[in-house]
Amino acid sequence: MAYGSRRPGPARDWLVPVRTSLSAALSAVLLVLIGVLVPFGALSAWVDLELDDTDRYVAAVSPLASDAEVRDTVAGLVADEALKNIDLGPLQDTAEEFLHDTARSFTTTEAFRRAWDSANRTAHQAVAASLHGDDGQAVVIDLAPVIAEVKKELVDEGVPFADQIPVVETSITVLSADRADELRSSFRWLRYCGVWPAVGTVVLLVMVPGLAFVRGGRRAGLTAVAVAGGGLVLGAALLRIAVAVGRDRVLDQVPGTDRGAAAAVYDALTASLRTTVWIVLLVGAVLAVGGVVGRVLTGRRG
Repeated sequence: MAYGSRRPGPARDWLVPVRTSLSAALSAVLLVLIGVLVPFGALSAWVDLELDDTDRYVAAVSPLASDAEVRDTVAGLVADEALKNIDLGPLQDTAEEFLHDTARSFTTTEAFRRAWDSANRTAHQAVAASLHGDDGQAVVIDLAPVIAEVKKELVDEGVPFADQIPVVETSITVLSADRADELRSSFRWLRYCGVWPAVGTVVLLVMVPGLAFVRGGRRAGLTAVAVAGGGLVLGAALLRIAVAVGRDRVLDQVPGTDRGAAAAVYDALTASLRTTVWIVLLVGAVLAVGGVVGRVLTGRRG
């Protein structure tokens, strides 16, 4: 044996399984940590940047003015409210059908879209109260501005009894008071954390594989990349589950007549979260596959 050459002796054999176990443990910790940080970071950033901001909230739900479920719900509520103080005897059913068709037609106009945005801007105050208040308040969309626009249109067209239509609060329930009470503490924690968990996730994704490359070489770095990718995939799956479970819980106590519209509002507000799921899932899959393939190729060259 040449002078200065080294060969692992019996005294060092025990280090091999110890290092392997330590590496596996650190990989498991990294996988779980990223898997937890991804949904937590996405939800906290969503609350801070979108749900808690009036303009972003209105921008998210504004396209629902063209949603069929929302338009049918609004037309039905407007027609029902309009006929409460009007008794036309045998013509009542005909009048109801006429008012429903008129309201449904109105939901296709620019005036309705403006009224819808205005109603949701006001509704965001209830969202803010539910997030920050001491007592949970139901989140509702008041359709009084819509009824006022329909009444004006009918009066301008000379429809009989149109001037008797009451313009009172008629709302679509998006989140019940009981459910708001349950969710308030969680929303407060998410809002308090803001975007920092998401920033921490990015820092962790860059720092850990980078240190692994520097201290452990290419194979260790590629292993860290693969594990980080697996953590992203896990986090994306957990975030998607959280969005689905949240949808079921929110709609659980919404009245049946409002459920279709409330579901459309929930889906619109969480659209960015579902997009985040797919982006994180794609990035995670690329990192995981790339890390595994790179490690295999490195092993063959060695």
